[in-house]
Amino acid sequence: MGQPEPLTPLAEDWQRALAVVAHPDDLEFGAAAAVARWTGQGKQVVYCLLTSGEAGIDGMPPERSRVLREEEQRASAAVVGVDTVEFLGLPDGLLEYGVALRREIAAVVRRHRPDIVVTNNFRDTWDGAYALNQADHIACGRATLDAVRDAGNRWIFPEQLTDGVRPWSRVREVWAAGSPEARHGVDVTATFDRGVASLRAHGAYLSGLGDGGFDAEEFLEGLARQAGSRLGVRYGAAFEVFRIDLA
Repeated sequence: MGQPEPLTPLAEDWQRALAVVAHPDDLEFGAAAAVARWTGQGKQVVYCLLTSGEAGIDGMPPERSRVLREEEQRASAAVVGVDTVEFLGLPDGLLEYGVALRREIAAVVRRHRPDIVVTNNFRDTWDGAYALNQADHIACGRATLDAVRDAGNRWIFPEQLTDGVRPWSRVREVWAAGSPEARHGVDVTATFDRGVASLRAHGAYLSGLGDGGFDAEEFLEGLARQAGSRLGVRYGAAFEVFRIDLA
């Protein structure tokens, strides 16, 4: 096999980003260091979590897990300079792509009016081959991509357009973190440690992974070195870019 193709640096001439993912911890598995870079540049990043990850800890009842995981996500976001974290309260593990999910996400886009929308990989796999993605991630990403276009059309979900809320058609691109089809990336060498700290803030969740010996730094370093080698830097974060055409 040949060498992976180089990653093209992401554009950074924007001011506001909205990150839409399915669960607490989704952004921290690779994208948080990029968020730390952007907030360090003075950009505004808002997190929107579709669920509270309440079904994600096998040994903890969902009602308790919901509270704990929301607390951990807020603390995790603060590590990388994000102070606005919204939870939509949709059911963990049961997200379905469709009009209802598009409506929820379009409302968030219209409210926050971002230049860039970030989500997670929503391809069928993580590696383009065998490592299957999770159903919530796939539904979230597909719905986010469509909701961004919905948000710009005044005739779609018009009931949302009250109290000063207007259509928002200025999202330039949607960036899917960790996609096996990634062709773009960002240098996170200077903020890698903050990305690790952000993932470690999900202590209750991480303690339940495997045998409890999950090493956040080792895991993230493997991903970041791979992306960094394609960028010509020490550590990188890779994204698949979708340019938005409202036609």
